[in-house]
Amino acid sequence: MRIRFGEFTLDSEARRLVRHPGGDLHVSPKAFDVLRLLIERRPNVLDKAALHAQIWPNTFVVDATLTVIVAELRRVLADNAREPRFIRTIHALGYAFCGEAVDLDAALTAESVARGARCWLMWNDRAIVLNEGRQLIGRDPGCPVWLDAAGVSRRHARIDVIDAGDGGDVVRIEDLGSKNGTFVDGTAIRGVADLADGSEIQVGRAILILRIWSREKSSETERITRRRDRPATNPTD
Repeated sequence: MRIRFGEFTLDSEARRLVRHPGGDLHVSPKAFDVLRLLIERRPNVLDKAALHAQIWPNTFVVDATLTVIVAELRRVLADNAREPRFIRTIHALGYAFCGEAVDLDAALTAESVARGARCWLMWNDRAIVLNEGRQLIGRDPGCPVWLDAAGVSRRHARIDVIDAGDGGDVVRIEDLGSKNGTFVDGTAIRGVADLADGSEIQVGRAILILRIWSREKSSETERITRRRDRPATNPTD
């Protein structure tokens, strides 16, 4: 989950909280978890008991511990308890996330699919569309996948998108003798490596997530949506 709110982005998988501009912010692990939960459940109120159960399972902690963590978040987010932008206190009950938030992954994915893209790389706030054929990844601005990040060689790797002819795509990556290597799901690649939807690619310090659209996944999403939106029936009717 990557959520943008105000000048901040929370990346739950990378466990990063970023201010734009300014870069990464330091928060304690428990404070990060509290913020993630509040955002996930927005705009609903999370009572203190629910937060305790999620953050400190099978452990007894006093309410003051949660109060300290919320104060930490407000300090980092420059939030004000009396006039909150993000975290609202519900007296004697709990807390709720009250800010405007945008799901970046959903927004970028929808935009990419709308443009007819079948494959794309997610990097921070960017969705980098991959066209069919061969394209270079590197720090050279002329590379189709340009990564201005530490540890990335000018021509670091090559990624190929091949139409499989059955409504899907085959995606492969090859390191081009880069100084720091190319990693797929934490393993350094040698030669050509096949990629799958959700593969994590590390190029220097840049972490990329490959997304591959397929007609099967799209149809399944539509079926789930229809089931979810279908009115409930009363068995007594």
